Amino acid sequence: MAGTNGKQKTARSMVLSLGVTLLAGGVMYLFVPHDDSEPQIKAVDYRVELITARRAAPYPVAAPEGLSDDWKATSVRYKGVDNDTWHLGFHAPDGEYVQVKQSMEKRSRFIDDATQGAHETRATEKIDGRTWTRYTGGRYDALVLAADDEDTKGATTVVAGTGSFKQLSEMAAALKLA
Repeated sequence: MAGTNGKQKTARSMVLSLGVTLLAGGVMYLFVPHDDSEPQIKAVDYRVELITARRAAPYPVAAPEGLSDDWKATSVRYKGVDNDTWHLGFHAPDGEYVQVKQSMEKRSRFIDDATQGAHETRATEKIDGRTWTRYTGGRYDALVLAADDEDTKGATTVVAGTGSFKQLSEMAAALKLA
């Protein structure tokens, strides 16, 4: 009979330990602050990288001018050894993502990578005298400025992202080549 009493104490101790643990977890949950709002997006200053890219790239590097302060630059890169690839990413006013990419890489491979698998449509859009081709599908929609445009000097320019074509067009219209 002595053995039964020991088993009861062990089971009782486990139940009490579980109760104390759950109580402690509940107290921590109540007192740890919870913020369910959208995280604050930290904007990056891309001016230095832009100046560097414009000095190094064999083509006029595109960057937006005149966008509202609601557009926040979130990423910037220039890779000279990687086909002179320029990337500038933005958090759009409605929370969508829009990027500008340029490269001297083979056109089809670069567009597939920059648009994440989007396909060319027959639709084109005239923006500031330049003809942009629409791409849809994949993860991103995109506007593509052909490398044979006289202003691009052989570089393909892609404005792509999760944003609407209206936002992509707004970004493309804001781009200045220098």
